[in-house]
Amino acid sequence: MSGNGYNEFLFSVIIIIMEKGNEAYYNAYASRDPRFDGVFYIGVTSTGIYCRPICTAKTPQKANCRFFNSAAAAEKNGFRPCLRCRPELAPGSAPVDDAHRIAGLITYRLEEGLFEDGAGLEEIAAQFELSSRQIRRIVQKELGVSPMELVMTRRLLLAKQLLTETVLTVIDVAFASGFSSLRRFNDAFSARYGMPPSRLRKEADIKLERGASSETLTLQLAYRPPFDWSGILKFLRTRTLKLVERVEEDSYYRTVQLGGHKGLIHIYCMPEKRALIVELSHSLTPALPPLLRRLRNLFDLNARPDIITTQLMQDKLLAEMVAQNPGLRVPGAFGGFELAVRAVLGQHITVKAATTLAGRLVHEFGEKIETPYPDLQRLCPTPQRIASAKVEELVSLGIMQTRARTIITLAEEISSGRLKLEGGSHPEIMIRQLVALPGIGEWTAHYIAMRSLGWPDAFPKEDMALRKSLGGVSAAQAEELSQAWRPWRSYATLHLWQNPAQNKV
Repeated sequence: MSGNGYNEFLFSVIIIIMEKGNEAYYNAYASRDPRFDGVFYIGVTSTGIYCRPICTAKTPQKANCRFFNSAAAAEKNGFRPCLRCRPELAPGSAPVDDAHRIAGLITYRLEEGLFEDGAGLEEIAAQFELSSRQIRRIVQKELGVSPMELVMTRRLLLAKQLLTETVLTVIDVAFASGFSSLRRFNDAFSARYGMPPSRLRKEADIKLERGASSETLTLQLAYRPPFDWSGILKFLRTRTLKLVERVEEDSYYRTVQLGGHKGLIHIYCMPEKRALIVELSHSLTPALPPLLRRLRNLFDLNARPDIITTQLMQDKLLAEMVAQNPGLRVPGAFGGFELAVRAVLGQHITVKAATTLAGRLVHEFGEKIETPYPDLQRLCPTPQRIASAKVEELVSLGIMQTRARTIITLAEEISSGRLKLEGGSHPEIMIRQLVALPGIGEWTAHYIAMRSLGWPDAFPKEDMALRKSLGGVSAAQAEELSQAWRPWRSYATLHLWQNPAQNKV
């Protein structure tokens, strides 16, 4: 069967699964196809354990299987995570419609430490012009659990990963996972998994990965294949923030500041594990949930290449491009502010020129940090630091005055909390806020939404290279053509950008 035919078949199977229930779920589980990983989970009543569809354990009898659309739902129903396939490593799901976005937004907030014991639910509801009761119903329907049950499952699964993969002490694992005390962590872990954390630690066979040392932690971030790791590194390499980032042939490095926690990260790919390996400074341990969340966004690890490829290949304009790179990802951003500044700097100039200006900005306004690498000695400038700068200071770096004013305005809006450019924000609302600012048009706003929010349906229709790749059409014609690609227009845009030999921001 051809790649395109296989994708169409798989997409059909997923639809059948959604419609026919347990028998189709069981058949998909029996196939052990990795593309079903993270789509659903299997609870086995005879063992009390739940697994990923790729688990290599002996397939249980169909009568003993129950199926869930999230790990949280499986745990709510009393199942414990499998120690062999480790459900905490399953790749996530990319948000598409409002219901998915709301669930994703709550997940983002809890991972950033901004959603604690129900706080923030009213704010999220207001963003979508809904009540908090409606938000709870949506999350229950999408994920099978309440918002706080989702919080607890996320914390416990991260703790399980840390206990299994790192040498952190149990108390450090508790705090890194978001628990306020060791007692609460022990009680929650024992109640959910039927064993104390110390027992799992004793059973874990912890090994340091390539390049890791006692000064660092090493964790896995799973993805769904195919995954064009070299392609995403190539994209990031030409846009590297000097002194903050380094992109090698097979690795990505950067300095990090999250809250008061600073350090260095190193990421590389292990295709045999279908995972990226993250090596990070111990100093970043307290910020693990937001750090891992941002890395999933940066490398687009929640993408569903099977569904995306199947839909885009139905369009003759895209079919050949998509077939040549079914593992394409839309590179995200580690931070919304740095991506927005980079987008503004890149307006109407080349990638190389914009990268040079960004490097000057980092050197002038980025805080110093000590690392083993002489080319990684700055942190990305914060919105607060840029908001306090004068226009003349930015102009002295070679930045046009109008763009300098735009960058400072962006920093002021983000510092004040009026504008949020991080994952989980509502894309349409954010785009409206951005285009209301001086110096930011639809193209820049959609580009920021595409990469900063990880919005799969962004479409900068004004882009000249994109329109040239479509045969020299107008922006209105490009918009019309793009309707067949929804909700995956961001991926279509990347394919079209790769088609012509032109640089983009």
